[in-house]
Order: sequence, then structure tokens, then C-alpha cells
Amino acid sequence: MTHHRNGLAARRRTVGLTQEALAEHMQVDRSTITRWESGRTAPQPWMRPRLARLLRVNAECLNDLLTAQTPHGAQGLDALDYAILHPDRIDLLAVATLRTRFDDCAARYDRVPSAGLIAEAAAQLNRIDQLAAGSSRGRVQRELHALHADACTLMGQLIWDASQRRDHATAKTYYEQSADLARHLRDTTLEAHALLRTCYVALYGAHDARTGLALAEQAADIAARTSPALAGLALLHVAEAHAMLGSTSNCERALSSAERQLAHVEAGDAAADLVSPTQFGRLAGSCYLSLGDHRRAETLLTSTAEQLRDRRKSRAIVLGNLTLARIRQRDVEAGVASLTEAITELETTRGGGGMNIVFGAARELRPWRQEPLVAEVHDRLLGLMTAA
Repeated sequence: MTHHRNGLAARRRTVGLTQEALAEHMQVDRSTITRWESGRTAPQPWMRPRLARLLRVNAECLNDLLTAQTPHGAQGLDALDYAILHPDRIDLLAVATLRTRFDDCAARYDRVPSAGLIAEAAAQLNRIDQLAAGSSRGRVQRELHALHADACTLMGQLIWDASQRRDHATAKTYYEQSADLARHLRDTTLEAHALLRTCYVALYGAHDARTGLALAEQAADIAARTSPALAGLALLHVAEAHAMLGSTSNCERALSSAERQLAHVEAGDAAADLVSPTQFGRLAGSCYLSLGDHRRAETLLTSTAEQLRDRRKSRAIVLGNLTLARIRQRDVEAGVASLTEAITELETTRGGGGMNIVFGAARELRPWRQEPLVAEVHDRLLGLMTAA
């Protein structure tokens, strides 16, 4: 009798690999991956170290994923339902289910209003916290604590965004919880991510470039040992902090360092999903906007906006910055065009970062407020503000 390895499939999805992609990395047919996940066959011993690296687990965890079966007495229940009823018996299959549900919630962040995700994320966080407190099994407990850290980071992110980047204290409290859990686990990637999120609050909420710079540098140093993706992302924010402080040379050095780190990102990087191909253009464009090189900023941001069709909150931020670059070159018609696009994105996503930048751009249009195009876009902004 075969047992479907749902945990193995869930772990593959968690690290962002399709069956085809995993098969390509393992140099096997897709049908082989299907047989492994269905429980009909198992990977040969010599293949398992590579599989473990791709799934970002150790040998013990991979063995559990390959041998996990439905617990005795759990007929009619899935692994997570059974774990909720019997917290002391939670296994890696239940943790994988929790992780998949968390990843699904996190994946919707950039497409829907954060306020609509907070209740779901809070319920997940409470469940993870309760199960982590009731578990005493080494590997299971470690995976739960890692998931708990990620869930705290997401809650901080959602609350800060839903408050239009005003509730700094609550966001930082969640990020500190995440960093504490990461330090307990000695997981430098998780710790660096929590520090980087705290850096965002300093840079874009408190507008404290020096504190943001220190936090971004600390995150980059910590992540450099384990995650080129996260180190590169942190260095992009080091560059932005230098740009806010008016240092072109330091900004461009940090951008070059970030580019080198991002060139070394591989599928096995634990933070690979935090970085997209548009990340460099988005942050570099923002840097040159702060430094007053508006033409260069416009070029970078125009290209980035075109590539961000599927990440609507991020696109609204880029379009807001693009509007500022155009207005500061006194190209009002083009500025109104990009501002109109940004408002369209914000009408469905309500992203806090985009809202702040868009309203800031509208203030810079005041000298042209009598022009029909500008008056029309101000009316749309009024509707956006009323709906908020």
C-alpha cells in the first residue's frame, strides 16, 4: 500500500519549485517526481543530499518527509486537524500544511488590501504559536519556530501597510518577536529579514535615514554568510539610505555590491522568493530620485513599472516615484499619466507605501492645479482618500 507524501509536495511548493523545475534540477523526468510524491517510489540514497539541498531541509527532515504517514487514529482527518486535536503528536506533514497555508496568505499580500488579510494572518499566527508551545519534538519544533518567525514578520508587514505606514510601534514589536525567534534558532536568514523589515520602518515611516542605514548594514552583514538574496536586498536599502543622506558615491558603491550579491542567488537560497528581477531597477530608480538625477530615475522606473504588472502594490510605489521624477522635470502631462495608473492600482490594493507616495506627488502638482488634467486627477485622489 502506498502513502501519498503530501509533506514532500508541500515542501516543494514552499520553496517555489514546480515538479518540472525540481525534475530539471535533479536531472530526472517529471514522472519520477510524481512517483516520489505519490509514494510509489523513493529517491535513491545517492540522490537524497541534492534533493535535501533543493528543498532546504537537512537529511533527517527529508527522511521524515519521505516516510510520513497518516497518524494512527486520524482516519477522516487531515494531518493538521489531527495535530490541532493532539498538539503533542504534531508531525512534519502537519507543519508542511501550515507552511503551505501561510505561503498562500503571504503570496496575496502584493495583490489585495492588507486590511483584508490581517484576520486570516492573525488566526494562522495564533495557531502556529499554540502548536509550537505544545510541541517538544526537535525537528518539528524547530520548523514550527521558523514558521512562527515568518508569521510574525508578515503580521508586522500587514499592520504597517494597512495603517498606511503609520503604526510603527506594532510593526516593530512583531519584527522584534521574529528576530528573537530567529536568534533562538540561530537562523541568520530569518534574523536578517526581521532586521530589514525594521529598517523599512525607519527609512519609509520615520524617515530616519541614519537608523535605517545602520539596520540595513547589519542585515546585510548577517545575511552575507547564508543568503546572497537577502544580503543583496539589504544592500539595495543601504544604497537608498545613502541616497536619502545625499551621498552619491556611497549609494553607487552599495548598488554595485548589491548587484554582485544578487548575481549569485540560486534556487536553494532560503530568501530567493523575496527578490524579483525588478528589485534592482525599483530601488536604483528610487535612489536616483532622492539624489536629484530625475532623468536617470525616470528611465529605470519606467522600465520597472512595465515589468511589474503582477505585483500591484509594488507597481503603485514605482509609478508614484515615476510621477515625482516626471514632475520634477516639469513634464506634467507624463506625470499625470503615471499618477493616474498608480491610482488605478491603489483603488484595489490600498497599499500604504503607494498611497503615501501618490499623495506626496499630488502635492507637487499644486502649481498646475488649474489645468484640466491636473484637476481631474485630483478628483480621483479625493475619491481614493474618501474610500480609505
